[in-house]
Amino acid sequence: MNQLDEPLSIATAEQINSKARAPFDNAYKAALKLKGAVYYVQGFLAFTGKPYKPIEHSWVELDDVIIDPTLPHLGKPAQALHYFPAHRLTVKQLKAAIEEATEDYPDDDPLPIYGSQPYEYYGDVMLGGKEYLAAYEAAAAKCTELNQPHINN
Repeated sequence: MNQLDEPLSIATAEQINSKARAPFDNAYKAALKLKGAVYYVQGFLAFTGKPYKPIEHSWVELDDVIIDPTLPHLGKPAQALHYFPAHRLTVKQLKAAIEEATEDYPDDDPLPIYGSQPYEYYGDVMLGGKEYLAAYEAAAAKCTELNQPHINN
């Protein structure tokens, strides 16, 4: 698994003027801004504490590191965050998906991008394809591990 680059995440957040509750938009802007082998990634984030379950999230991968332009707004130390990718897009694929979504559904937000159907379901929430379900289940297991009650002897 790739490691989070905290200094580059913070610098990128400042460059794009990242917003607190907009991980998909933040990652989209970062993917367009950064140079090199950049991937826009959607998946899940696991950490200790509320909400005690994975949150759907987005970030950028550059070479072998994670750049999370939402990091300054998460209120968690970088080493406490665990990323579980479900969907990776090159910048070219990302631009094409945004363009297609904007044409097909002009009244809807084009992000997040879930890929092709059929979609998988868990409970009453729809996810993307099977890779979303696998990433969610891995992140949920990590949340359970991180949030185990500690028994004092």
